[in-house]
Amino acid sequence: MNRVKTAFLVVLGLLWLAPVYLLLVNASKAVDAYDAKAVWRPAGFALFGNFGDAWSKAALGDTLVATTLYSVVSPLLAVLVGAAIGYAIVVLRLRYGFAWFVFVFGGTIFPLQMVLMPLFTGYADTGLYDTRTGLVIVYTAISVPFAAFVMRNFFTGIARSVFEAAVVDGGSLLRIFRSIYLPMAGSALAAIFILQATFVWNDLLLGLTLSQSESVRPIMPALTGLQSTYGGAALPTVLAGGLLVSLPTVVLFLAAQRFFTRGLSLGQF
Repeated sequence: MNRVKTAFLVVLGLLWLAPVYLLLVNASKAVDAYDAKAVWRPAGFALFGNFGDAWSKAALGDTLVATTLYSVVSPLLAVLVGAAIGYAIVVLRLRYGFAWFVFVFGGTIFPLQMVLMPLFTGYADTGLYDTRTGLVIVYTAISVPFAAFVMRNFFTGIARSVFEAAVVDGGSLLRIFRSIYLPMAGSALAAIFILQATFVWNDLLLGLTLSQSESVRPIMPALTGLQSTYGGAALPTVLAGGLLVSLPTVVLFLAAQRFFTRGLSLGQF
């Protein structure tokens, strides 16, 4: 029985690794060596050259700073707002707290495509279109519901006596939140931040709709230019570009793996 399980897991692992192998092999081929009929066969190693071509043709350097800004500031703001919402609903026992929670989390019910047109119109009318501030706002707004959902569940697992003891000791509501509940929720906050930062980094739809200049546009919409009619890049260059822009999220997960794993077991102390 154990051998069957092992063989099954090996097969699943190979299936999962097959696309990764195809990506690495074909991204490493020189442009003139690429053959659509031999995608499984390695042919030379021109990965770093393809990295350079993708970087220059898609102008990734101009979008990297903006994307880093969105992927750090927006998830950070969303984590803080979500934690404050969970704290108010669970710990402070906000009146009609569940209704407020449903109102906040209800933002995830509608598909993002449904609000693109009114969002575009509103941004154009208010001057937020094609600005970094506008993208920070929208990325923060769409990240808050998930953060509030996780933090509400997390704070539910903390004993009420913790808050009562802090009040008896003379702590203000803000100080209790900042000095007690936020440190206790460190792992959960880190897990939310990693997930939302990855989402923002990989976003294509909002960046493509709400920006157009290279200094504002996120990196994923810029990368799609390699495959457009005007980009004209060969497939190895496109694959190398995709591999290049995916590296920061991989590094983030590897660097924060311990916090992310602990954050998955919410409410466990």
